[in-house]
Amino acid sequence: MAPTRAQRTMTRLRTHPERHSVSRIGWLRAAVLGANDGIISTASLIVGVASAAAAPSDVLVAGVAGLVAGAMSMAAGEYVSVSSQSDAEKSDLATEGRELRENSAFEHRELADIYVKRGLDRELAHEVAEQLMRKDALAAHALDELGITEATRPRPVQAALASAAAFTVGAALPLLVVVVSPAALLAPLVSVASLVFLGLLGATAARAGGANVLSATARVVFWGALAMAATAGIGRLVGMAV
Repeated sequence: MAPTRAQRTMTRLRTHPERHSVSRIGWLRAAVLGANDGIISTASLIVGVASAAAAPSDVLVAGVAGLVAGAMSMAAGEYVSVSSQSDAEKSDLATEGRELRENSAFEHRELADIYVKRGLDRELAHEVAEQLMRKDALAAHALDELGITEATRPRPVQAALASAAAFTVGAALPLLVVVVSPAALLAPLVSVASLVFLGLLGATAARAGGANVLSATARVVFWGALAMAATAGIGRLVGMAV
């Protein structure tokens, strides 16, 4: 038996198995943000302390302390932020579930109106809405009314771990440069190496997310250079004062 018009339409509306960049938004955002902050904050801290004429051992201690504190801060901040987003979505779903129980007819019309706005004629929109709600009304409204999908569902623990791990990896890079650099060239070598790391990170993240590689790389390098320059200037002033 040939599928009806409504069944063919619902097939097109279902989430298909192709993988798109949106499915990587959660972990990619946390990982890129963590690694970027790890490189910039640790490199800026190192350059600032080194510019104050501190001994290489003091610079290394400050960098390691910055790595540990930053990783914990990133994990806690990401967990709280994503948990808040998750709580908001759960609240919206609970509200939607209550409205479906109390006024199913209105919710049916509301869902049909969404499909009409997308281009379906009203009769077909009502038929599609009816069949989708018959299968899973809350899932249908979550997707088409609230915009909540499995691909973008908040995952607080995953985001926190990814952010902390990425920060640690990012922060470890300028610290490695400190270990192998001569004291006289510590600040400039850390600065140059960190900008290279930031450029590679920006390009990798842009490619993974399907964004423009050149603009993403330039953006992250610019802000990294600005942060290190500002910290170096402040460190030099403080070093002269004390």
